[in-house]
Amino acid sequence: MAGYLTTHVLDTSNGKPAEGLQIDLYRLEDERRIHLRTLNTNSDGRTDEQILPAGEFAVGTYELVFHTGAYLDKVGVPDESPRFLDLIPIRFGMSEASHYHVPLLLSPFGYATYRGS
Repeated sequence: MAGYLTTHVLDTSNGKPAEGLQIDLYRLEDERRIHLRTLNTNSDGRTDEQILPAGEFAVGTYELVFHTGAYLDKVGVPDESPRFLDLIPIRFGMSEASHYHVPLLLSPFGYATYRGS
């Protein structure tokens, strides 16, 4: 089985998927943070393609950065300066060739994540 990475972002304050949220994927090697790709969520809060496809999968440490401030601005959450949650980085390891799913449950003042399936 080849490994790959997906996500699903739900806006818990609106009770619906977070559409149009930018996500950056990085691979961490020693002290380096290497940008691999930028994707945006669709109307279902998912990306149209795997964040890290099977053909590019490698065991290692990764970081997803969710651009939540821009998303909250777009959906009309009252602005604050600085915004409490502007960027949400989630750093995690992938230790075997498997399906890794890293969802984000988001509100303007909190978030949760877990290893999904």
